[in-house]
Amino acid sequence: MTIAWVVWNMSNDNEKITRKLRAILNADVKGYSLLMADDEIHTIETLKKYRSLMSGLIQQHSGRVVDNPGDNLLAEFSSAVDAVECAVEVQKKLKKENAKFVEDMQLQFRIGVNIGDVVQDGDRIYGEGVNIAARIEGLADPGGVCISRSTYDQIKNKLQVDTEYLGEYEVKNIKDPVRVYRVLLDFDAPRASGGKQPELPDKPSIAVLPFTNMSDDPKQEYFSDGMAEDLMTDLSKISGLLVISRNSAFAYKGKSINAKKIAEKLGVKYLLEGSVRKVGEQVRINAQLINATTDQHLWAERYDGKMGNIFSLQDKITQKIVAALEVKLAKAEQKQLVNRETNNIVAYDSFLKGMDSLNRQNRSTKTLFHFEKAIKLDPNYTRAYAGLARSYDDASWLNLFGRLGLSFQETRLWMRHYLQLAMKKPTAFAIVLNAKEKYYERRYDEAIAEIGRAITIDPNDARSHWNMARALTSGGRPDKAIKYAEKAKRIDPGCLY
Repeated sequence: MTIAWVVWNMSNDNEKITRKLRAILNADVKGYSLLMADDEIHTIETLKKYRSLMSGLIQQHSGRVVDNPGDNLLAEFSSAVDAVECAVEVQKKLKKENAKFVEDMQLQFRIGVNIGDVVQDGDRIYGEGVNIAARIEGLADPGGVCISRSTYDQIKNKLQVDTEYLGEYEVKNIKDPVRVYRVLLDFDAPRASGGKQPELPDKPSIAVLPFTNMSDDPKQEYFSDGMAEDLMTDLSKISGLLVISRNSAFAYKGKSINAKKIAEKLGVKYLLEGSVRKVGEQVRINAQLINATTDQHLWAERYDGKMGNIFSLQDKITQKIVAALEVKLAKAEQKQLVNRETNNIVAYDSFLKGMDSLNRQNRSTKTLFHFEKAIKLDPNYTRAYAGLARSYDDASWLNLFGRLGLSFQETRLWMRHYLQLAMKKPTAFAIVLNAKEKYYERRYDEAIAEIGRAITIDPNDARSHWNMARALTSGGRPDKAIKYAEKAKRIDPGCLY
């Protein structure tokens, strides 16, 4: 029941101000300023559409939109159950809408819900209850919902939703720490097909989880992600291992989920966790290898060095993992593990920035700039050429070439130009892209032979196995395609191929 009482304003106009207990929903767009800078018209039009959708759902759940300045939306409900049900429904609907766009064009809302005392002045509401909702919203994942302890107490036996306790947080301008819970939405973590957990393979199996950025600068996130991805790439080349793909492993980025549960969902025995602190030229990498089936830490070490020695640090970690898992390497694999494509650390840093942008599905000139800078610093850096080729390839097929100021034909020409340069010393990444060109021209036998090369170089590349399955099917050999499709799904269980 709503508690309300009247406080009379001491001013001469005797305006009535009401205090009441309300469930407050606060929503905000992640990275709104950057979205506006990238594409103002698209952002404004999408925001209007999403606001309309959210307002409709708020009304359906007996709530009221109080205010919606900029990219923010504030609503009040008389029931915490209604507020949380509405928040979950909003995120489900917005996820479907966002699926129509590439990642860098998506408007992802964070939502916070709190029950608290508020002051109503006309149509507006103020007070600590509103402030806490706003602070909790800032702790939510993009596309996620966080709630306060008071909200959790109201819904825990009334809603069929799972929650996860995140801990106590000191929040700005609030005296006491706030206990925060995350609502676990049904799309929070990848699931194996058919809801079945993958079985452990006969060979050692491992997932490299995203490394935590321990630098004071959040912009260094690309570097910690790059370290984890490069270790994953190195291990992926070893035929004696099953290595989970970046796509599935990075689905757990920023999520507080038990290591054993992650390992079960991905179907692996081992997890590599870590953190990176980069300050100027100094780098510190902490890494630990866990046997998730027994929760035993096989080893945990700290690696300190300078940026100039970063490749040496990566090699030490890889060799430590190989030794711990007792994996035997073929001679070719031993060569590949120590084969670095550039010795130019600045070029490598630019490459990591380009890959970060590419992985976020950002097909703007910013992505091209980072790869182009890497090539300028090291003209023989074939991975950077492959990154450029992939950027142009995606831009052409996703109809984003206009954002680069090019036509479809011009985009394809640039893709082929950079792919030709990448193929001088090809990685599996470049070979598969080259094979796709043959596939589109219906030269299936040539495409199959090319992809076979890629799988030899990187036996744990899900993209190679998936493209092999496609080429074999189109080439009239669907019976042989099945094992490659199954392997792609096994390496990348979170992807809906």
